[in-house]
Amino acid sequence: MDLLTRPALALLLMAASAASAHAQGTERATNMKISSDKPIQIESQRLEVRESENVAIFTGDVSVVQGETQLKAGRMTVHYRKGSGSATAGSADIDRLEVEGKVYVRSNTQVATADKGIYDMGQQLLVLSGKRVVLSEGDNVIVGCKLTVETETGLAKLESCKEDGGRVKMLLNPGSANR
Repeated sequence: MDLLTRPALALLLMAASAASAHAQGTERATNMKISSDKPIQIESQRLEVRESENVAIFTGDVSVVQGETQLKAGRMTVHYRKGSGSATAGSADIDRLEVEGKVYVRSNTQVATADKGIYDMGQQLLVLSGKRVVLSEGDNVIVGCKLTVETETGLAKLESCKEDGGRVKMLLNPGSANR
């Protein structure tokens, strides 16, 4: 189950440093690194494993913790690669993860929130989306509607919301990185 660490850590993008806001979005490289060397703890009110469908569904106050990283959501669906092992025993290879229902990720001082997210393990691609995708670190905040992160390279793109006039919104507070 160590592979579950990738999406949790990938959500920790913080683009509120010296980035430029374009009318269609913000794109930059990050120093995001993914580590799977720490134990992972998953809790939920219910777990349903559909071995024949290669799916495990965690529902009800889902909490995933690894080290200082925490992921919370209403529901997390884990899709396994066919023929790669047992989803019940945790030995199957993960194909993709889907989270939904007030998605929240925290690591140290960084927080990301969205309505839903998908992490494709093969492509190492994370997409967070919703009415408002909010990334914050301390007093610095950036808001859009769709965040796409290439977790291997750290390249991230935050797209604007049509309802907000097609603009990414960013609030930077000078000196907040030193606090």
